[in-house]
Amino acid sequence: MTAPALVALAQGIPDRRSAATIAELTSQVRSARPDLVVETAYLDQHSPSLPTVVNRLVRKGVEEVVVVPLILNETAQATSDVDAAIELAQVAHRDLPIRSTKILGLETALLEVLDTRLRAALSDARVRELDGLVLAGAGSADPLANQAIARLARVWGAHHKLPVTAAYASQAPPATGEAVRAMRAQGRRHVAVGSLFLAPGPLFSRATELALEAGAVAVSQPLGAHQRVAEIVVARYLVGALELVPV
Repeated sequence: MTAPALVALAQGIPDRRSAATIAELTSQVRSARPDLVVETAYLDQHSPSLPTVVNRLVRKGVEEVVVVPLILNETAQATSDVDAAIELAQVAHRDLPIRSTKILGLETALLEVLDTRLRAALSDARVRELDGLVLAGAGSADPLANQAIARLARVWGAHHKLPVTAAYASQAPPATGEAVRAMRAQGRRHVAVGSLFLAPGPLFSRATELALEAGAVAVSQPLGAHQRVAEIVVARYLVGALELVPV
C-alpha cells in the first residue's frame, strides 16, 4: 500500500499573493517529501475545494488521505469549517479514509521564521535599534485563540528581552496601530511589528497600514513559504498518517 496523500488545506483569502504563497509552501513540502502525493485545497468556497481535490486523488488511485489544515489560530469556526469540508469530501467516497491532523498552530518554532522575516524588514528599513515589539495576529471572537497569540508574544518578548504587546487585525483590541501608539506613549521610539499571518491578505495589509501610520519602524512580511513551516506541515502529516494505521 502506498503512503496516504497529503492535502494542505488553506483558508481561502481573496488575494493573489496568498495563493502564490500557499503554492510555494506546498512546493516546499513536496520537495521535502518527493515520495508523497501532495496537493492543495481551499476552504471558504475557493478553488480547488477539498471535495474536488479528493475526487482527483481517487481517480489517481489514492487510497488514503491526510488533511493538514494550514491554519494558525485554533477557533471553533476553523474546526467547524475543516470538519464540514471533510464531510463533503466523504459524501462521494464513504469508504475512503480521510484523516484531519491538528492545525498548523502557534508553534514556538514559528518564532524562528518570524525573526527571519523581521530581520529582513529591519534591514530594508535600515533600522538597527529596537526598544519594543508588537506581535500582530488575525484576531478572533474566540478569547482562547487571542490568548494563544498573547502567550506566544510573551515568549517572543522574553527571548529578545524586549517589552512586547499582542495586537489583532480583527475582532479584538488592541489593533496594531493602538499597540504601537501605546508603546510610543511609554517613550519607546523604535517599535517593530512581527506579522503572525501565514500569507498576505486584507487583514495583514490593514495591520501593516495601521502600524506604519502609528509610527512602527518596520513591519515584517507574513511567515509564508519557509522551510521550517514546511517541516511542521510534514510533522503534522506523519502523525495523521500513523493514526490511519490499523492497530
